[in-house]
Amino acid sequence: MLGFISVGGIVILVFVFLFLVVLPIWLVSTYNAFIKLRNNVDEGFSTMDVYMKKRYDLIPNFVETVKGYAKHEKEALENVMKARYSAMNASTTEQKIDNENILQGALKSLFAVAENYPDLKANQNFLDLQNTLKELEMEIANSRKYYNGVVKMYNTKRESFPSNLIAGMFSFHKKPLFEVDAPEERKNVKVSF
Repeated sequence: MLGFISVGGIVILVFVFLFLVVLPIWLVSTYNAFIKLRNNVDEGFSTMDVYMKKRYDLIPNFVETVKGYAKHEKEALENVMKARYSAMNASTTEQKIDNENILQGALKSLFAVAENYPDLKANQNFLDLQNTLKELEMEIANSRKYYNGVVKMYNTKRESFPSNLIAGMFSFHKKPLFEVDAPEERKNVKVSF
């Protein structure tokens, strides 16, 4: 029976096979890969958010400890609390990223203020809070690296051909990286005595 099928018929059968079998398999596997990557992005942001929540909870204790020693540094203390409130109440990922950068800068300023008070630096409660904050900052930095890594993989797949066709069909939108974008964040904190 195969002797009666022409070359054109074989080509048509190959195209039909590709269209009916290979294309649906590729569509499903590409869609599932996007779902997995999107879930990794969500998990990465959620992990980072847990560490940031711990930091939010610790900041009021830290500010109160500093406040007792640095009474005339009211502005620095208020800036930290305002930045904490803004970061905690951000409603979008982009707002969260922007407000986290502001909070991180405010905390750096508060650490710089603390350097001017030797009694404060000798206070065990302050030292414990400062060490805990530093550990949380390291955890946040590590979780940002993970988050940015999975966002990079997701965005690369989303923008690469031919998977960009699936991304467009199923509305897989670009995810933002967690970047430092304020120029003052890139500078060292000035400590003067």
